[in-house]
Amino acid sequence: MKPLSIRDIAKAMGAQYTGGELFISDVCTDTRALPLGCLFVALTGENFDGHDYISQALQNGAALAVSHKPVEDPRVLQVRDTRLALLDIAGLYRRMINPKVVAVTGSVGKTTTKEMTARVLESAFKTLKTPANLNNEIGVSQTIFMLEKDHGAAMLELGIDGPGQMSQMAIAAAPDMSIVTGIGVAHLAQLGTREGIREEKMHIRDGMADGAPLLINGDNDLLRDFRDDRLRVLRYGLENPANHVKAENLREKYGKTSFLISWEGGRYPARVPAIGKHNVLNAVAAFVAGVTMGVEPEKAAKALENFRPEGMRQNTVKRNGFTVVEDCYNASTDSMQAALSTLGEMPCEGKKIAVLSDMLEQGETERKDHRELGHFAANCGIDLLLCTGQLAEEYVLGALENGLEARHYPDHEALLKGIKDIARPGDILWFKASRGLRLENVMNKFCEGL
Repeated sequence: MKPLSIRDIAKAMGAQYTGGELFISDVCTDTRALPLGCLFVALTGENFDGHDYISQALQNGAALAVSHKPVEDPRVLQVRDTRLALLDIAGLYRRMINPKVVAVTGSVGKTTTKEMTARVLESAFKTLKTPANLNNEIGVSQTIFMLEKDHGAAMLELGIDGPGQMSQMAIAAAPDMSIVTGIGVAHLAQLGTREGIREEKMHIRDGMADGAPLLINGDNDLLRDFRDDRLRVLRYGLENPANHVKAENLREKYGKTSFLISWEGGRYPARVPAIGKHNVLNAVAAFVAGVTMGVEPEKAAKALENFRPEGMRQNTVKRNGFTVVEDCYNASTDSMQAALSTLGEMPCEGKKIAVLSDMLEQGETERKDHRELGHFAANCGIDLLLCTGQLAEEYVLGALENGLEARHYPDHEALLKGIKDIARPGDILWFKASRGLRLENVMNKFCEGL
């Protein structure tokens, strides 16, 4: 991190500072990793309160601290809210470095779109991207603090889990361009309706300058007719005739998808090492983001081939006649539907088997959501549903109601035995669940035995 003047920091936070000139090269929120001379920001959460560690931070080398609780110490700067103060500092730093910034939000596909866009931007600029999915107020701030003077671009992922969170992150990020991947049902419990989700996500515009490009999924039912008189709205997709950029002639083979991107009168061949229409949508968004930021179209399309799925997102393994897809990083209604649709469209010599466990954090509608996903699975062209988890019983009921063979197992051990009894060479097995269910453990044990 390049040094920031404490006077500029105080001004950005709306705090009073009366001490001597001082420059800060580290902003820290954890006393377990405290660089000498840093600024310690005391954050609060459900299970912690950084204010309890202000004295310790100052004793262990922090030059100053930031608090929203009264502290009788001239080294402590008082602010209204330390989380917002952290974003204020990040915004100050982002403006000082001033790279080209692309931000992405949406109910599903954020991280994949981030990864693809970063690959495109890297073909022309030294690019910083959000690590993993550190996309909340703290993660966005920490990512911005990683910027160095030679970064020509930054790819930031902005996520929310409740109302009032997007606007301040967007103001700090100040995107030169933003991508909205779609509006689904993730965080429906916190935001009430899909329209409420859209309203919160669209606060990403709060950090954008007049005339800046806003790229939205024109195939999404809540985005296809979205208008903004202040920004330049661009639509991307596969289906909507009003889309400004389209993907055409999709062809899947050997776990890769080839297609043509139609953009401003040109047609650009592209390929990604992933399958599914949802990944093509992500790739088209990445292409447009790169081209809009100055990457040559041919170079942007070629860069998509360098994408690699992050973490446990749709990693495909072929072994002894079996095709196994690891997709265990997260699960929501939207991502589950995308996975099941893709499985249903895959060429297969044997059976198409979905191995699922619960979707967590669905709120009061969790049982209804799981039952409806079972209905959805029955109409996707898959052959068999194998499940474990308390809520996953609803998948099975929904599937059976609609004529799809489905079985529920009481635990991982029973599920593994069931898979071994049923699966045969030529089958495709797609494992998907929320991260907390550790379904990848079943997949790994199954693969070890192949």
